[in-house]
Amino acid sequence: MQAIGHKITIFARFLYTTLDMANAYLTVQNLTYGVGDKVLFADVSFGISEGQHVGLIARNGIGKTSLLNLLTGHDQPDSGSIIYRNGLRVGYLEQSPVYPENLTVKDACLWKCPPIDELHEEPEERERRIEEALSRLQITDHLQLISQLSGGQLKRVALANVLIQNPDFLILDEPTNHLDIRMIEWLEEYLGRRSLTLLMVTHDRFFLDRVCDIILELDNQQLYTYRGNYAYFLEKRQQRMDNLNAEIARASNLYRTELEWMRRMPQARGHKARYRENAFYDLERKAHQQTSQQDINLQVKSTYIGSKIFEAEYVSKAFGDDHIILKDFYYNFSRYEKMGIVGANGTGKSTFIKLLLGLVKPDSGRFVVGETVRFGYYSQEGMHFDQQMKVIDAVRRVAEYVDLGGGRHLTAMQLLQHFMFSPLQQQNYIYKLSGGERRRLYLCTVLMQNPNFLILDEPTNDLDITTLNILEQYLRDFKGCVIVVSHDRFFMDKVVDHLLVFNGQGRVQDFPGNYSQYREWLKEHETQERKQQRTATNKTSSERRSATQRERRLSYKERLEMASLEKEIATLGEERQQIEQALSSGTLTVAELTEKSRRLPQLIDELDAKEMRWLELSEIGE
Repeated sequence: MQAIGHKITIFARFLYTTLDMANAYLTVQNLTYGVGDKVLFADVSFGISEGQHVGLIARNGIGKTSLLNLLTGHDQPDSGSIIYRNGLRVGYLEQSPVYPENLTVKDACLWKCPPIDELHEEPEERERRIEEALSRLQITDHLQLISQLSGGQLKRVALANVLIQNPDFLILDEPTNHLDIRMIEWLEEYLGRRSLTLLMVTHDRFFLDRVCDIILELDNQQLYTYRGNYAYFLEKRQQRMDNLNAEIARASNLYRTELEWMRRMPQARGHKARYRENAFYDLERKAHQQTSQQDINLQVKSTYIGSKIFEAEYVSKAFGDDHIILKDFYYNFSRYEKMGIVGANGTGKSTFIKLLLGLVKPDSGRFVVGETVRFGYYSQEGMHFDQQMKVIDAVRRVAEYVDLGGGRHLTAMQLLQHFMFSPLQQQNYIYKLSGGERRRLYLCTVLMQNPNFLILDEPTNDLDITTLNILEQYLRDFKGCVIVVSHDRFFMDKVVDHLLVFNGQGRVQDFPGNYSQYREWLKEHETQERKQQRTATNKTSSERRSATQRERRLSYKERLEMASLEKEIATLGEERQQIEQALSSGTLTVAELTEKSRRLPQLIDELDAKEMRWLELSEIGE
């Protein structure tokens, strides 16, 4: 997988640098946009070509969604131009989609879809695609009204809608929010295997790494391009930040020298002195420039927690006869344990947490919680703030300071600065904050309670990558217990060391490891199960043939087909190897690169089909 990812990175880098404008789907030139007196980005330019998968990254409040709204015509820029190729069909998944309330789920799936004849599509094919998308996204009632859906269900219907539109160019704002891990993995495969052009905003780092081959980063009102996947972005961004910090350090040293000269010089200065004075002010701005990268190590002392944490004593919970959450569930939680909870939507992950917190009562059994346990709960629903309250006051309402131990304290203002609220931003009113900034503020109010047992239900939704890194470091250093419900695989791997896997209908699996380890185990387990099923099927078939004395042999025609398949598989395998080598060579023209990148997924499908047919024939001939 690493070798393939490296080849894709080289291919994307070469394609971008030798861009043929005839392949450009989108060209953005000198774009500037601000809200009030705040400039979000200034004079940015970039292009997206046919077949490219582009991820847009920035801290919350920097302007990611604003840029997408400009690109889709929802807002107008202060200056600059946005040019699409003529006749291009663009599909846009908004962060918070809105539909007429009288639509059914199926109506919403067809909302803004081009006519069938325009897509050269049969009605049966469109019905099949609607059924597949809704099934994969676990939307079962196609006649339910949109007004009756939860926010998460509506986002999944909107995702199905934009995929069914079959656009040439797909723009997605946080597509993985409200998807469980299996849905995300399906969407990864869907986007990765199709020859579409894609621009998306997401904080899911696994998703970015596996889907995108170009990363755009908004930072300090400028746009930076990284021609590779997320792993490549991390490496090159660090180099950029190191270079920038070195420049700022050099400017700071020179600034001190020039500051002494400014103080010594008389007010009446000659022409050369005035030129040096103007250069001094430019130097001052550079020396005081701030980078978005922060070395944050936030270690807060949690209150004492005893050896008894909680014990689930044969707990059962169900909603009706068909929706079982827990059935005689027993678990003894250990001191300092960091547990992740995973499973499909609707299997009971959030209900389990509410049972533990006493917010929902079990049908039978009980949770026994230790006397020293002090919960801090970050819920999916979030916190309802007074919109007219200032940011700093919202945190001070919880506590004025957090005890760090050893007589040290962390004030509300200092905690907010750790989570990237500057002193100026702390004086902002809450109604001015973006959705991600409000989630970040909510997180600060939970941590300010100084808990010794943190329960985080989908904490990664709407949090930017910088905040996620801070939270991950905080949780790794946290001297207490942690339970995390999350679909963010990268986050889970870095934080938890143990999983509860909710498989539905009261079946809960206890797995000692992180999510990647669980997926490897599950993959191996499923492979073994398929082998056992194949062996059992073959044995049954063999016994049936023997009993009826009608032993099946390969016909002459089938033997010829099998021999032909072996040659075709070898030929296709060589072609695949040649294409992968060519894509990583850096010697192809843009036209050749485009042709080979389209041929590769088709080739893989052909190989899969022929290998499957060969296996079928080989089983007959055994």
